[in-house]
Amino acid sequence: MTVLRHPNNQGVTLTQWRKTASGGETSLSGTDDFGAGLAYTAGAEQVFVNGVLIERGVDYTASTGTTVTGLTALVAGDIVTVSSPSAFNVANAIPKATVAAKGDLIVGNGAASVTNLAVGADGTTLVANSSASTGVSWAGPVQVAAKNLLINGLLDIWQRSTSVTGQANGYATVDRWYLVSTASCTFAQESTVVPNGCRYSQKVTVGASSSSTQAYQAVETSNAVAFAGQNIAFSAYFQSSATPTINLVVEYSTTVDYPLASGSWVAISATSGGSGTAGSASFTRVSGVYAIPSTAKSLRFSFNSSTMASGAVLYYGGFQAELGSVVTSLMRNASTLQGELAACQRYYERVTSEQLYGVFGMGKAYDTGTLQIVVPFKVTKRTAPSALDTSAMSSFQYETGGTSGNTPTSLTLGALNSSNIATLYVAKTSSFTTGLLYYLMGNNNASAYVGWSSEL
Repeated sequence: MTVLRHPNNQGVTLTQWRKTASGGETSLSGTDDFGAGLAYTAGAEQVFVNGVLIERGVDYTASTGTTVTGLTALVAGDIVTVSSPSAFNVANAIPKATVAAKGDLIVGNGAASVTNLAVGADGTTLVANSSASTGVSWAGPVQVAAKNLLINGLLDIWQRSTSVTGQANGYATVDRWYLVSTASCTFAQESTVVPNGCRYSQKVTVGASSSSTQAYQAVETSNAVAFAGQNIAFSAYFQSSATPTINLVVEYSTTVDYPLASGSWVAISATSGGSGTAGSASFTRVSGVYAIPSTAKSLRFSFNSSTMASGAVLYYGGFQAELGSVVTSLMRNASTLQGELAACQRYYERVTSEQLYGVFGMGKAYDTGTLQIVVPFKVTKRTAPSALDTSAMSSFQYETGGTSGNTPTSLTLGALNSSNIATLYVAKTSSFTTGLLYYLMGNNNASAYVGWSSEL
């Protein structure tokens, strides 16, 4: 028997059984001229007579693996060779059964080890993910804009104020974020200690009493429904010398445009993550994955901290909520800063007397006690404004017919409001002239303002 090995030594052998006929044989079996027994792989053998290949099933039959029959009687001196390869078996071959369905991928999960990655949902994207056992996972569709469901998640826009002190319970500083604290704290815009990719963070300094802090954002139905029935990865960055525990919270409601402060939001348990500890020397990104019910019409995202002692400082920012189960690099809700401002002004718009150096509204005195001024909005609001806030009325003035220098005693929200315009009632100590057209103006004071709210 001659044994021929594969040139790359991959474990494939070719055996040859060779025998000189004595004459008259119609079958082959037993040992050859070199003492090797006849053995072949049925269906893979080749039989040669004097070097000429004869045809399987026509010139001979080979089915047992040890005998060849059906030969035309051999002539004495004929040399018969039976050649057969060993069963082909590559040790590192990947079985077809590794994949279970169309679209599945074979991925490495370690050195010299592979596994199946099931096909992702329609429209999802394969991304690198060092926390996954396979090193890759499926994420939401790649989006150039609006990847981040949260408006002003990077804390770029601060229309109301850059600093406020007190026991927070409402919108006070950074746009779209409703602040809560259990004791007096100072909430301030921070431009030095910030997460990578952000211009600002919020700095919270705990007052005389220990306090925990929270920040909320509600997502209106027109934006929330696109995420119903999907996984969302929610993340944010935190840093504090007090290293408090941070809990991320995602809630939903089946009610359209459910108000943020309502008490019947339903919490969604994180399928992974959802809590962490604020970094002591640098920002830690805390994240969690949440399966949004298909019935969700409104969403609310928030975090809460464990109690921090008096004087403790917490920095936070870089909020992101995105489709899929993988946290990706930060991006604004809008593709530009101007777009982010417009998205914020859909819910709240403030103009200062300094910005309004000149006419910003006009209207008619309906009687001696009622002057209604109409002001067009820069951005269409979510709804007609529900609240008005003002400051420093002495920095505003109204005039008519060349008479100027008249200062209103107050401005209040009028009755004829829409998502595109607001009306203001102007009050003064003396009477208006019925039927005259009046103008409302600012006088270059940055601390005086008028603001309209259409928040959830």
